[in-house]
Amino acid sequence: MHIEPVIKGVVAKTAHPLGCEQAILQQIEFVKKEEPITQGPKRVLILGASSGYGLAARIALTFGGAQADTIGVSLERTPSETQTGSAGFYNNYYFKKHAESAGKTAVNIHGDVFSQELKDQVIEAIETYFEGEVDLIIYSIASGKRRQANSDQFWHSFIKPIGDTVAGSTIILEHDQWQNLQLTPASDDELSSTIKVMGGDDWEKWVDALINADSIAEGCKTIAFSYMGPEITHPIYLDGTLGQAKIDLHQTSHSLNLKLANYDGGAYATVCKAVVTKASMVIPGLSPYMIALYKVMKETGTHENTIGQMQRLFRNKLYGQDKVHVDGERLIRMDDYELAPETQVKVNAILDQLNESNFRELGDYAGFKQEFMQLNGFGFDTVDYAQDVDLTPYLKQDSE
Repeated sequence: MHIEPVIKGVVAKTAHPLGCEQAILQQIEFVKKEEPITQGPKRVLILGASSGYGLAARIALTFGGAQADTIGVSLERTPSETQTGSAGFYNNYYFKKHAESAGKTAVNIHGDVFSQELKDQVIEAIETYFEGEVDLIIYSIASGKRRQANSDQFWHSFIKPIGDTVAGSTIILEHDQWQNLQLTPASDDELSSTIKVMGGDDWEKWVDALINADSIAEGCKTIAFSYMGPEITHPIYLDGTLGQAKIDLHQTSHSLNLKLANYDGGAYATVCKAVVTKASMVIPGLSPYMIALYKVMKETGTHENTIGQMQRLFRNKLYGQDKVHVDGERLIRMDDYELAPETQVKVNAILDQLNESNFRELGDYAGFKQEFMQLNGFGFDTVDYAQDVDLTPYLKQDSE
């Protein structure tokens, strides 16, 4: 099959397997050259392991010094004879290949992370591959919907402001076009539904299930990824439905922290920097801020992508120190470089000028778009995209 990039709006509809492998290899090489993670976990469960921060965490913990074995859970679109499948599918495939070549256990489990059936399957895998216990649980789920228990009904997540209509702009990657938008406020039902999907409820259910199954090792920690952003993004994000769900996630970390204290462990919400991921691409109004942020942070040498943040998180903040580094609200702040006052002053100066005619020149749109393309296996000099790809080897891949 000849595979070309197909983008609809801000969503990639195709993925290139060999490019996805290059993305994995680049991240592996990055962490191998960095200062290593010490005193890290050895048996790690990653819920949402196929892309973004979940994938970067898996790579950092396996290849960045901790030498962890991992179980990765995700729900991805599998390839067929006529469809490429999703990038996350190939990320799982190639991570497993290279981890096992390095002598590490890498179990991939595909399914609905919200279901009890998958929780049971993961607990069985922990018993089989990890001698029954995990040292670290990473919750990295960004989903558009969640099936209600024992029902055909779903909760859906909505990206909307609360209370008032918010005007903003976004960039449509399909046509490289600036688009002005008006976001209408969420209803009470839409807000509560979003919190059910993107808040802390399922994270707590996972930890409870593992506690009940005696799958928690002494010293076990759990983290979930969050975002807050600067004040300029708050009307669309932090003060909106997604931000309220993240606040619920932060609150959940406190109750989980009490539960894991019984194991001399802990639970932490980890607030990350704005980066290009599948999840961040669908947040309206965030892309102009991100291209301005990328421009400034690259010029000042403070830019971090997902893999850079995860290596720093596990090396400097969660492990290798006398204590976990948190702020006054018990949040691990990986957005410290992003929110530095001198950075935000420069970003706001660019945003004040940014519009549909100059966003390519004033912001780092080229770098932003390149990261998006490489998330899906495109834009690597080492891949010959003119060649057809045989998808046959990928069609027989099952869970584990």
